[in-house]
Amino acid sequence: MNQTNVTTLKSRGAPTPDAHGDIARNPGMPLETDWIDAIRVNRSAAERRITTLAGRRTVKKDWQAAWLLKAITCMDLTTLAGDDTDGRVRRLCAKARQPVRPDLLEALGVEHLNITVGAVCVYHVFVKTAVKALQGSNIGVAAVSTGFPAGHTPFETRLQEIKASVADGASEIDIVVSRRHVLTANWQALYDEVKAFREACGPAHLKAIIATGELGSISKVGKASMTCMMAGADFVKTSTGMEAVNATLPVSLVMMRTIRDYHARTGYKVGFKPAGGISAAKTALQYLILLKEELGDEWMTPALFRFGASRLLGDIERQLEHHATGRYSAANRHPMG
Repeated sequence: MNQTNVTTLKSRGAPTPDAHGDIARNPGMPLETDWIDAIRVNRSAAERRITTLAGRRTVKKDWQAAWLLKAITCMDLTTLAGDDTDGRVRRLCAKARQPVRPDLLEALGVEHLNITVGAVCVYHVFVKTAVKALQGSNIGVAAVSTGFPAGHTPFETRLQEIKASVADGASEIDIVVSRRHVLTANWQALYDEVKAFREACGPAHLKAIIATGELGSISKVGKASMTCMMAGADFVKTSTGMEAVNATLPVSLVMMRTIRDYHARTGYKVGFKPAGGISAAKTALQYLILLKEELGDEWMTPALFRFGASRLLGDIERQLEHHATGRYSAANRHPMG
């Protein structure tokens, strides 16, 4: 890259992420079923809105590199496999601290930005391992709790799991809601459940996973999102990553607009996390563009936006190397740990 390009990229680079910034935490509000019942979504209109996105908005060259760096800072680097070990979690945490090879950062002229991911997401049993491995960094630990991914364990067990994760040092809790409450439109039960989870979280921020691919209709995505926000969710999240259908742009549009409506009514900002199936840098850019258009620059921060990802980082690194050198690299040049 020539000096002009390096200077330009520095001015567009991603800032060091803060855990939650100075954003006032959503305290929730009383359940308003009339508001929830009034939510209607035109699926065809939502899909048309998304199909126009790629043709109308794109970023290239230095702009693209800067947006990809931004995507890294908004990433929950995740391992939720049955064969996870303490060693794997420690390697993931090392990658979270240094998500891009130093020589690439130097070539891009952004080595001074101290780029890290937003958080590391693990099962409860690995929270202590992750907290210890990330000590001294500004990277949070997110624990998946409440009987992840199905959420069918006893209610008291789910509450105790949240409290145990917070006691072990988790700063964020990704809870799964009971899909049956959404499918039967029992908004009071969903509200009461999430409110109890929020109270169990204490100082830890709560990300409510509504499992959009299992709700049966796109209107229920909006209704479930609004109910969770009324109950005090700090984030609403699309999926566990383990459903047949995970994050999609149309359901993300619905959730973003629900967040916008909640902010307009209450003044509180709620974060958004798409998760599952987002593995290409090009797709990540589409989510960031949609976020910018629907919620604005204020939401383009790890305090209010996260990618739930385990494979995305590798492709972003490959794109950054192509930008710096003009050549694509093999995936094994960018290991996760």
